[in-house]
Amino acid sequence: MNFVTVIDLAGSVALLLWGVHMVQTGVQRAFGARLNHFLSTMLRNRFQSFIAGAGITAILQSSTATGLMITGFAANGVIGLPSALAVMLGANVGTTLIVQLLSFDVSRIAPLFVLVGVIMFRRGLNHIRDFGRVFIGLGLILISLHQFLVILHPYTNQPALRTVLGNITDMPFITILLSMILTWIMHSSVAVVLLIASFASHNVIPAETAFIMVLGANIGTALNPVIEGTGKNVIAKRLPMGNLINRVIGAAIVFIFIHPLTHWFTYYYPDINRSIANFHTLFNIATALLFLPFLTPYANLLKKIFPRTKEETVQDPSKPVYLDKSVIQSPILALGNATRESLRLCDILEKMLNGVDDSFKNQTPQIASAARRFDNTLDKLTNSIQSYVTGLDPEALNQNELNQVEKILTFCTQIANAGDVLDRNVLSTVQKMVKQRIILPKPMMDPLQKMMRRIHKNLHTTATLLINEDENIARKLAEEKDIFREIESKVIAIYYENLRQSTDDKKNQIQYGSFMIELARDLKRTNTHVVASAAYPVLDQNGMLLPSRLQPEEDTENYDNDPIKILQREDNILTRD
Repeated sequence: MNFVTVIDLAGSVALLLWGVHMVQTGVQRAFGARLNHFLSTMLRNRFQSFIAGAGITAILQSSTATGLMITGFAANGVIGLPSALAVMLGANVGTTLIVQLLSFDVSRIAPLFVLVGVIMFRRGLNHIRDFGRVFIGLGLILISLHQFLVILHPYTNQPALRTVLGNITDMPFITILLSMILTWIMHSSVAVVLLIASFASHNVIPAETAFIMVLGANIGTALNPVIEGTGKNVIAKRLPMGNLINRVIGAAIVFIFIHPLTHWFTYYYPDINRSIANFHTLFNIATALLFLPFLTPYANLLKKIFPRTKEETVQDPSKPVYLDKSVIQSPILALGNATRESLRLCDILEKMLNGVDDSFKNQTPQIASAARRFDNTLDKLTNSIQSYVTGLDPEALNQNELNQVEKILTFCTQIANAGDVLDRNVLSTVQKMVKQRIILPKPMMDPLQKMMRRIHKNLHTTATLLINEDENIARKLAEEKDIFREIESKVIAIYYENLRQSTDDKKNQIQYGSFMIELARDLKRTNTHVVASAAYPVLDQNGMLLPSRLQPEEDTENYDNDPIKILQREDNILTRD
């Protein structure tokens, strides 16, 4: 085998991997959000999880992609380990379906797939383009596999190759190891199984050796998620390692009965290509049937083998939970993870708001001090989310995904700004008041507490808006700024009324009033950032925001002598129906 042939083989493998990538990205762009919904609704029991894994892998054409996706879900606690193991058992079966298809001569339809895909990609919009990408990927997969076998065909009769392969027939463990390494390098059990079938059909290796190599290919394809998707996270190792152990145990049991199984398959399926394809499929079905009834105790065993580390047991609140880097090449999944992580920012900000409430109630400076520390957590988590989102390849994103990236970045920035105002201004002022034992009288506290209640409510609304982007909710949330402006005006009125009525204790009234005005102003600023985090992007997207807060010059004379109208237009950036 010369250097040119090696380059041709490497190019065929690269074309195969690129075809699989195109199928995955096309499916994820067309069905990404629905894939997540499909998983969340299907992973209710082991059988449904098994079917979901088989279906998704048949669509994505890669058990490795399914494995990396489910590993992230299991590590983040989205699904339980038994259900995740059931998904992987289904994925192992799903990846054999393309081998079944390619055991027939379907290479003639590959150009048709590419032609249809290119037409859909160039002429279609949105989902049509995505489906075009899927068709192009399928065509490239078929072309690359056919080309791979064509390149190797002349070498099937080479005496040296026959000698090497003939020597390993008496060494089954070396045969399995060779097949494992080859599958791991190629990242495709499909290509290796088809290569094995080609060798067997040309009598380069006997049927029994071919079946043993198929067992090695099944173990080798389980190595990829173990190596690529676990990192240092012990919890993330449980699923891929559990799947690898499944394959090893299943292969060991089948290996014991390899002689009678070889006779049975070759007797009922004289065509060696069909025999190998069926053996590959039935092996994975049998492994699934063997493990499905015992997944719960098996999952418990994996948890004992891979226990949580001390760092994972004591969860750092600033550490991301949902930012799975293994799906960074799948924009839909990555943006979904970033959105879920962004919602945690609301939880942290609410803890800071609770610190303000508790400080007023309990009058202890330690509560405010502890609440201020959450701002550090907020900043670290914000930086993690922003780094994760900006790590996406802009050229791989469509317009909707680019808009989603901008919304997430805006949301994180504004929530972090709200946390800064609470930390540096509100909590700092509250802490100072508690140390000086200053308790505001009820008339002064009432408007401040009203502001706090509305900020809590608005924060919950903001979290909802990040997910559903409802225009009516966004408008109502933006109108909260008017309410806060009215409350601030009321606070100022209370301050001046107290000064006019107070004669004996004017110094204290001035001090109390300054704290009240300062808190009202900063709470209003906090609410402004909360509103801007989610309401403004939705309204801007729907054309509900004015381009400028300034009145056009030709209309200004209508307002020069009307202070009421001037106040009404201040900060009014919403277009009115």
